[in-house]
Amino acid sequence: MSDETGKETRGSETHDRVARRPRADALRNLDALLQAAKSVFASSGVDAPVREIADKAGVGIGTVYRHFPQRSDLITAVFRREIDACASAAPALAAEHEPGEALGLWIQRYVDFIATKRGLATALHSGDPAYQSLPIYFDSKLQPALRSLLDAAIATDDIRADVEPNELLHAVADLSASGGPAGSDRSRRMVALLVDGLRYGASSNKT
Repeated sequence: MSDETGKETRGSETHDRVARRPRADALRNLDALLQAAKSVFASSGVDAPVREIADKAGVGIGTVYRHFPQRSDLITAVFRREIDACASAAPALAAEHEPGEALGLWIQRYVDFIATKRGLATALHSGDPAYQSLPIYFDSKLQPALRSLLDAAIATDDIRADVEPNELLHAVADLSASGGPAGSDRSRRMVALLVDGLRYGASSNKT
């Protein structure tokens, strides 16, 4: 290889590293923004000043508007991010725990998601067309995630076999609402009792 070719190769590698760096920084900024927005929305509501979110994320306000020109864009991104995180937890838990335990842990993870959803409730129930696709996104991600955990637990006789994902998602949401603030100790105990009931049904079917 000639020196000239070597210089070109090294120059290309340097250019690639420089080109990748802004993208990595942008991803970190985006993640920090979404995490900050989630926290601010939970404490101050979805109408909180954009400046508060930018300050918490450690970015300029221009960065917020560059990623999310409209407030609805940011709210939608936060909601989708939380749905994705909850769905992704299912295979991770299944790989680390027995089926029945993985199901119980994921249900409690879903309780955390409900707490985030409540922080966005004012916007999500506003009738704004910007949020119309979110229920479909919710179902397309969380129902299959829960279905996989249910099927595994049913296959090992850890829970009763007549449980549908949609019914269980709604039951947990209803219990969380009736048990006080989502994620509170009381709501978690009530949800745990529900999961124990699924196991009791399975035990009864064995005898």
